[in-house]
Amino acid sequence: MQHVEVPFEVETHSYRWMVLGGVWLLYFSFGLIAAGMAPIVQPISADLGLDYAEMGLIMGAWPLLYIASAIPCGALLDRIGPGRALLIGIAFIAVSGALRGAATGEFSLFVAVAIFGMGGPLISVGAPKLVSLWFASQERGLAMGIYMTGASLGAVSAVALTNSVFLPLMDGDWRAVMFCYAGFAIACGAMWFLINLNLTCRVVECRGETAVRATSFEYVTALLRLPSLRLVLALGMGIFFFNQALGNWLPEILRSRGMASADAGFWAAIPTAIGILAALTIPRFASKTRRIPVLALVFLSAAGATLLLRADPGPMLLAGLICQGIARGAMTTTTMLLLIELPGIDSKKTGVAGGMFFSAAEIGGVLGPATIGYVSHATGGFDVPLAFLTADAMVMLVLLWLLTGSMRRSEQRA
Repeated sequence: MQHVEVPFEVETHSYRWMVLGGVWLLYFSFGLIAAGMAPIVQPISADLGLDYAEMGLIMGAWPLLYIASAIPCGALLDRIGPGRALLIGIAFIAVSGALRGAATGEFSLFVAVAIFGMGGPLISVGAPKLVSLWFASQERGLAMGIYMTGASLGAVSAVALTNSVFLPLMDGDWRAVMFCYAGFAIACGAMWFLINLNLTCRVVECRGETAVRATSFEYVTALLRLPSLRLVLALGMGIFFFNQALGNWLPEILRSRGMASADAGFWAAIPTAIGILAALTIPRFASKTRRIPVLALVFLSAAGATLLLRADPGPMLLAGLICQGIARGAMTTTTMLLLIELPGIDSKKTGVAGGMFFSAAEIGGVLGPATIGYVSHATGGFDVPLAFLTADAMVMLVLLWLLTGSMRRSEQRA
């Protein structure tokens, strides 16, 4: 592909908001189908004759495949462009939803859920690459914050509406609910296809590309030589360890503080609501010169959450949930802003770098819930697991300090 000169200012073109809206829809579908099985575990288990241990293995299938596929998906994205890659990604997600509805047993349901791990990375990696192409540096924080709310709202919609609205509408048929969610993903994919028919999208994606392309292995090898990238990958592991651990265990942590199940569910929704607000606001202020201080404050908020969540129900516990929501909403987005502007990462490597980030991060995402579950079982409570998460937040602060020095040295050499 030859170098393409863009005949307009991309960063001020109004169509960038249409593109962002399409990405938001894809992320909403991502969250909806990722969380769509959780509210109906009981009817699925009863219908297919599965116990909770088998269901737990099935629900963990897609993060494991995500780890393996994120880097190849990032390389594919760099080769075919984010527009087409996101279309392929939403197709995999829709197929995953439909196959869940058609599952006949443990193996077929496992495969259906695992297929999500093929499409998820294309969405996760393609979205920040599109933002880097369409939005100027000062707007990228806002743009990323907006599309990140899509996944949160999709997950919240699944939790809130599956049992109360969709399952009754489908006469209690959980398979029909899965087919409905898959149909919604197909509709979002069709909308994304129509958005990308605009010639502007192709022109923007071609900007700065050349006919010479290295292999993904060469890109990965070259990127791993960058100390700053290695530190960002370690940050990703720490962030996902924290988010996934608390995301999965927070209701049980609250119940261990004496809350009834219904009250625990209500309080556990507070970080999600705060996270949406944080995703829309905090990255906007994380300009290029302020991203490191903003991330430091966010990591301190994460540490504060782990300390305050030890409190009994009341103002202190509420403050801990708010701190968790702030960290949850801002950590990943702000770190991705750092990633796409690291010295040594140009537009041709953004996809591979993003794939490396999410591949490393999902390792933390798998280890977080497993570690908290094991340690809580071994110690008979959640005080020690929360101490693990406090240590995780402090390690991220140290990594951020090391990253600051690494970036400064890279800029001096440049």
